[in-house]
Amino acid sequence: MNDLAKLPAVDRLLAHAAVAPLIESLGRAVVTQLLRDTLAEVRAEVRAGAPLPDEAALLEKVSRGATPLMQPKLRAVFNLTGTVLHTNLGRAVLPEEAVAAIASVAHSPCVLEYDLESGRRGDRDDIVNDLLRELTGAEAATVVNNNAAAVFLLLDTLARKKEVVVSRGELIEIGGAFRVPDIMKRAGAKLVEVGTTNRTHLKDFAEAITPRTAMLMKVHASNYAIQGFTTAVPENELAELAHARGLPFVVDLGSGTLTNLERWGLPHEPTPRAAIAAGADLVTFSGDKLLGGPQAGLIVGRKDLIAKIKKNPLKRALRVGKLTLAALEAVLRLYRDPDRLAERLTTLAQLTRAEDEIRAAAGRLLPTMQDALAGLPIRVDIVALKSQIGSGSLPVDRLPSAGFAIRPQGKRSGMINRIEQAMRGLPRPVIGRIEDGALLLDLRCLNASDEAELSRQLAQLIC
Repeated sequence: MNDLAKLPAVDRLLAHAAVAPLIESLGRAVVTQLLRDTLAEVRAEVRAGAPLPDEAALLEKVSRGATPLMQPKLRAVFNLTGTVLHTNLGRAVLPEEAVAAIASVAHSPCVLEYDLESGRRGDRDDIVNDLLRELTGAEAATVVNNNAAAVFLLLDTLARKKEVVVSRGELIEIGGAFRVPDIMKRAGAKLVEVGTTNRTHLKDFAEAITPRTAMLMKVHASNYAIQGFTTAVPENELAELAHARGLPFVVDLGSGTLTNLERWGLPHEPTPRAAIAAGADLVTFSGDKLLGGPQAGLIVGRKDLIAKIKKNPLKRALRVGKLTLAALEAVLRLYRDPDRLAERLTTLAQLTRAEDEIRAAAGRLLPTMQDALAGLPIRVDIVALKSQIGSGSLPVDRLPSAGFAIRPQGKRSGMINRIEQAMRGLPRPVIGRIEDGALLLDLRCLNASDEAELSRQLAQLIC
């Protein structure tokens, strides 16, 4: 107990020069509590037989305790997983234009719901309405916080207590175990399944229509593929049937893009414009997947139906704020210049990055990687890899890529987990993937500025 009396008081530690930067960063109240907690921990350790730390060791312990408090929970990482649109890592990386737009409206008032021409209250959807009309061919548009919300709001508005006819092969489950049938149920709509898992015909839809039918709906299987003996009804035929029966035809694209990806050698993905041209009355899609923008759910289509949706009280609960709209407007503007889109839209730039360019980056980083892991019983090789698009987009397609494979030498399986954990512990964590006993680091999403930063981070790696 006499040893414990030698521990410095909280007030003395607060006055120490080494604590001043912590107070400046965290505030006096937080640091005071941290000191109390640290001293309590030290007392418990000493009672358990540990030696009494000197003042320098005590301050070092306080500093270590302050480190996680000084780091934001939402931190930037290096996405070396090989998944471009990684849901757990924030999906689409925004282009510089979108980042600048967010910064512009973040620190000053803006015309979110103010009409400069009339001087009266405006509609926040007007910020992107004209751009979405231009890029999709729709009559009107509205924006909510994600595509699941878009589908929910649409169904709640147009199909509550009514029936929605959908092919059985399109009853998809999206991330987080959210399922289309569950969303329909929550929206008060009754699902009517038609056809089979692999084959659905126009007559299946026609025979399912009753006086209680609210709409015909097609859900794009963006996160899986059924191959082999399959049949799906074309959108134009479903639209003709729906309109002949006085019903709207709705298409949920999920991961939507506003351009023809085949232009850059990527697999085909249906667009809202094609769905509208085929006769769809409403189309829903995401803003933060293939579109390459912020998290948002977009609904485009007939003006009268969009107007009904916007009058739903839930629209206010699901609406987006100024930061999302600023980023979305900036991204949509990039689509007006398709010739430079692959250079300016970050998502498209990452998806179209050449394998040779990625392999060259690996070659430049190899010496640094080897130095960082020197002395460990491992081997680092540059290898060919296959990236995936991610977030349920084009699920069966892979992109040729390159990166590092870190493998243990001998029976040291725990070594790879140790290295992977150490990389996650860097100031800017490195996130890769473990596959077949090797830590794989795919460099597809590593741009030139990140390459230099990664080199600096690796110099701090301690395994």
